[in-house]
Amino acid sequence: MNILIAMDSFKGSVTSLEAGEAVADGIRQADPSAVTQIIPLADGGEGTVEALVRSTGGKLIRTHVTGPLGQPVTAKYGLLGDARTAVIEIAEACGLTLVPEEKQNPLRTTTTGVGELILDAIKNGARSLIIGLGGSATNDAGIGMLQALGYRFLDVSGQEVPRGGAALGAIRSIDATAVHPSLKGINIQVACDVNNPLHGEQGAAHIFGPQKGADPEMVEQLDKGLKNFAEVFKEHFDLDVQSIPGAGAAGGLGAALAGLLGAELRSGIDLMLEAVNLREHLQTADLVITGEGRLDAQSSMGKTAMGVAGLAKERGVSCIALAGSVTADAAALNDLGVTAYFSILNEPTTLEEAMNPERTKANLQQISRQLIRLYQARR
Repeated sequence: MNILIAMDSFKGSVTSLEAGEAVADGIRQADPSAVTQIIPLADGGEGTVEALVRSTGGKLIRTHVTGPLGQPVTAKYGLLGDARTAVIEIAEACGLTLVPEEKQNPLRTTTTGVGELILDAIKNGARSLIIGLGGSATNDAGIGMLQALGYRFLDVSGQEVPRGGAALGAIRSIDATAVHPSLKGINIQVACDVNNPLHGEQGAAHIFGPQKGADPEMVEQLDKGLKNFAEVFKEHFDLDVQSIPGAGAAGGLGAALAGLLGAELRSGIDLMLEAVNLREHLQTADLVITGEGRLDAQSSMGKTAMGVAGLAKERGVSCIALAGSVTADAAALNDLGVTAYFSILNEPTTLEEAMNPERTKANLQQISRQLIRLYQARR
């Protein structure tokens, strides 16, 4: 029996690889002859780099870049097994976790390090980039990233504006004459699972700014700056970035990536499943086991388990989903490709105990062992 194991992480507990290995251990305990293949997955957020590097036989690269506060930080990205595709999580360079709570201020934080990661990946042979948005501490519409790539944003006096979201309102023109030549011909795909516009009540500042330390006055200033950026952008490039779904993602990085770098904004899980060639791996699978920390109504809206189940359904392969928490509205998943789903918890417990990594792995082993015994009995 060939079993494909394609797990997401159980956030705060075990990584996608650890979850997959625990499931494989349980399967082998029930059937030592079973052939298992582990494909670690992520949805474009935290853990995407390591999951794709593991899945494709790539390598991690660490480098020093400018952090969100303008100080050097060590960031990693992945060069995948084809040696031509790099995967970047923007949080490595401008993530909220890099900023102490008392220093969180999206008027000041910058995406400069994201541009530096892009250039380093290209220097190391990448011709295609997968960029995961999420977890940023910034609201600068990506001008820091673009400045690192050679773009200049000029004020009314023709001087380059400083870093940070506070500079957006001062921009009057954009100079693209010194853009780094290595960007030419680079394909960029962005894992983006929000549709927020750049500015306005549903825009980057109003929806995400408070999470990054912005008070009401900052939110208004940032929103006006984002609107100014969009107007100047349209004047120079005849493109309305405000109308791009997802332009407001990661404090406006979606607008910068799609508008100036020609990036395609895509569903995170669709992009990940394509990157690991899951359709190809399904060709020889008799059974698929997937899972993530929680299965609920949101799982049908682009989360990992649903993406895996959808491809399994296309192939006509049974798909079992495992999770730490399963809500009543997860029943909708049965109509979308999940043959059956189960919680791995088997007794009353506290949240802290349930998320203990060793306990999570033991629970995954146990339920996988019992599932394979049941699967064999019905064959």
